[in-house]
Amino acid sequence: MIFKLRYFLIIAFFYLFGCGNNVSDDMNNDELSTSPAMPGSNIPIFDVSNIARKSFYFAGGDYIGDPPVMGGQMYVEIWEPVNPTQQYPIVLFHGNGQTGVDWKQTPDGRPGWAYYLVEQGYTIYMVDYPARGRSAYIPGGIHGDLGIRTVEQLETIWTNVGEKGNFPLDQNHTQWPGTGKRGDPIFDNFIKTQVQFAGESTTLARYAAMELLDTIGQPVILLTHSQGGGVGWGVADGRPDLVRGIVTVEPGGPQIGNVNTAEVIYSGRPANAWGPVDYPLTYDPPVTDPSEIITYLEAEADQPGEVPCYLQEEPARQLVNMADMRVLAISADGTYHRVFDACIPKWLNQAGVETDFIRLEDVGISGNGHMMMLELNSDDIIEFIHEWIQENLA
Repeated sequence: MIFKLRYFLIIAFFYLFGCGNNVSDDMNNDELSTSPAMPGSNIPIFDVSNIARKSFYFAGGDYIGDPPVMGGQMYVEIWEPVNPTQQYPIVLFHGNGQTGVDWKQTPDGRPGWAYYLVEQGYTIYMVDYPARGRSAYIPGGIHGDLGIRTVEQLETIWTNVGEKGNFPLDQNHTQWPGTGKRGDPIFDNFIKTQVQFAGESTTLARYAAMELLDTIGQPVILLTHSQGGGVGWGVADGRPDLVRGIVTVEPGGPQIGNVNTAEVIYSGRPANAWGPVDYPLTYDPPVTDPSEIITYLEAEADQPGEVPCYLQEEPARQLVNMADMRVLAISADGTYHRVFDACIPKWLNQAGVETDFIRLEDVGISGNGHMMMLELNSDDIIEFIHEWIQENLA
């Protein structure tokens, strides 16, 4: 009893007199902000007072090769809010050539979506896929060949599409900060965040992410972007009891076939034969080979500048493992993705997965491209996502 009383008094002392503060008694916040030891104004620094605890660990991974090395593990960074008001954590899956830094900071130095989500009371998990970023890449043909996007590719598809884009809505893109050109400081900051990508990365990510959800041990919300959409569908199918819902930002696609976004036509190259992905999903009636999924092409698209979609012949096979999930899919009005973004939501709805497809201009958000989490109105977009979660998943 005496020990417990002493322990309580010690904790109370620390709490009342601030012995645990980051700022010493001899230096207040104003003095700290002007200290020469602090970063200058040219280095972005954010208030983290809404983050109670941070950590990281690696999900998945196994010993491979001879002599053995560790491969397939996925870096996971966890942020816990000071005021954890949300029932479901959010797990964020990034796009191709990207890492978890996409969620932390915009290239013009503003706080990213991760800070907004923590402020709203979500615990968040941010990953770097296996063989990418802070997750080990194993050379020697084990993890596949490496690629990386060039300046020209980035300007054409994401940052300077008003001048270089070759898709129907390229002139709508107005929200990229700065000129979007090589030599502009904001573009230079952005291209420095781009990393190599390996062929096996997303396959390994699905399995590592399922292990991550097992470790979390409670239902989560998946927030996916681009290539991360393809990771998310497999994780949801593989761990249906641990996924409450999915928010997907212009997921990789379309289903069934690839699209030439400049000419707004199907390219004819086979892709995603299992519907939204190119690997097996759980259908009812069961599918042992994707040729069993009988499809047809719609007679016309919903809007100009979009392709018609491949759908199943009725009665459509159902994605039974995702039947109890709600999905939000969003698409911007200045992106090449718009050409085919309506198709995966249509496929999901037909397969029994209740999915809202939102063209952002229909909710008053305009001018965005594919990397919308980094653009000038990024806060408006994550606020809309948060509101949808509150209305449909909370």
